[in-house]
Amino acid sequence: MAPFARVWRAVTGPETIPSHSAAMVRLFAEINRRAAPMLGLVALGLGAITLAWVGAGALVTWSALIACAIALIYVLPIAFLDGVESEKAAGAWRRKFVLATAFCGAAWAYLVLALLQSADPAAQAFATLVMLLVSTVMSLLAAAIPAAFVAGMLPMIVGVVVLYATRLHGAALPAAALAAGVIGYFLVVVQRLHAAATRNISFQEEKDSLIAELEQAKLNSDEARRRAESANLAKSRFLATMSHELRTPLNAILGFSEVMQGELFGPHGVPAYKEYSNDIHVSGQHLLMLINEILDLSRVEAGRYELNEESVSLREVVEDCCRLLAMRARSRNLVVTEALEPELPCIWADERAVRQATLNLLTNAIKFTPPGGSVVVKVGWTRSGGQYVSIRDTGPGIPPDEIPVVLSSFGRGSLAHKNAEEGTGLGLPIVKGLIELHGGQFRLTSKLRQGTEAVVIFPRERVMDPSEPPPETEQPRKPLFGRKRRHPAEAA
Repeated sequence: MAPFARVWRAVTGPETIPSHSAAMVRLFAEINRRAAPMLGLVALGLGAITLAWVGAGALVTWSALIACAIALIYVLPIAFLDGVESEKAAGAWRRKFVLATAFCGAAWAYLVLALLQSADPAAQAFATLVMLLVSTVMSLLAAAIPAAFVAGMLPMIVGVVVLYATRLHGAALPAAALAAGVIGYFLVVVQRLHAAATRNISFQEEKDSLIAELEQAKLNSDEARRRAESANLAKSRFLATMSHELRTPLNAILGFSEVMQGELFGPHGVPAYKEYSNDIHVSGQHLLMLINEILDLSRVEAGRYELNEESVSLREVVEDCCRLLAMRARSRNLVVTEALEPELPCIWADERAVRQATLNLLTNAIKFTPPGGSVVVKVGWTRSGGQYVSIRDTGPGIPPDEIPVVLSSFGRGSLAHKNAEEGTGLGLPIVKGLIELHGGQFRLTSKLRQGTEAVVIFPRERVMDPSEPPPETEQPRKPLFGRKRRHPAEAA
């Protein structure tokens, strides 16, 4: 074997692809197990043709040899593939496969030599054809284990060399050259097939490894998300519980400070005490507002906010909110314009949630609009047949990269930090949560130095009278207050 191994290295060059012995042995076993029945049919056909040149005794001997060889290359792969720990002994099975292939090659060599010894030129031509056919089949079956190809072709090479050693002249020279060329050619073919099979196995292992890593990463991600959701739920429950616990003593503080502020049991001996009681009452009210907002947000995030749904007129709710904040707007010298669609049907919603969302948006618009500015409040139809509330101000606007910040819990933009009025950063997240509980949408758009627009959209399913067709959206509706307006939902 050593000389042929040196020839192999000289012909194919150094091995550059890593070996995967167990996988290659398994591939060899699978190929030979499937090919053994077809190889038997090929041997049967060749044996029938050989009857024209070879005697019955030699043909019977060859038939017995080839039958044993085919049975061997069929049984061994089955034993390997059915074994529980066969891959752990891949080296031993590799040697068995090499020997089995060598035995099969010896059987084919017997037939070739029997044909070459015939004086009929047709028999020698047929022997050459058999040699080419056997070399092709061996290269395909033994590509996973190149040593098996060398072992399978070795008996034929040795037989041809011995047969022609004494008569390498005349017509014998082309036959010997053909035999050498065939073996050399198929050595290269086997090397290429082996390299391709090794690459495929390597790619398969890399793919399996990558899939395993992705599955593990997905499991880790799911576990991290589950922990994050659990932690967020625990936080929301904690905030809800603590908010309830804090409101009890806070109500007492507000009640007593209001009594002291109004001097119901007599005037204060020291005038400063009245100022202190007023500061206590104002601070208590601010703290109560903060606790209420935290409680509402925690309920929404924990999924414990229950909607008390009823028939609600969106137009009337918005009008009430505008009236409540009209004095604050006048104190800041702001103009509030109402563009409310007439004869809007009611929607099925939680009136308290709708009112709270509207108040939060109006309060923000008034808070961040400089004196002399304006706020436009619109209520109308969406293009899909729902209803919307739009509140647009002429404030300094919000940078686009800060919009996700202001929509997050306790998030405040750079403008809020510069503003004199304190805020909790919970107003917009509460609005977003309450509207999403109704199946609606909350959109916030803004441009620097051009103002901000907040749009609340209730879906068509919330409209109480679906039998009434929505207004035509292809044709513009009559403008309110003598000017044409465009629905925010149409612009989206």
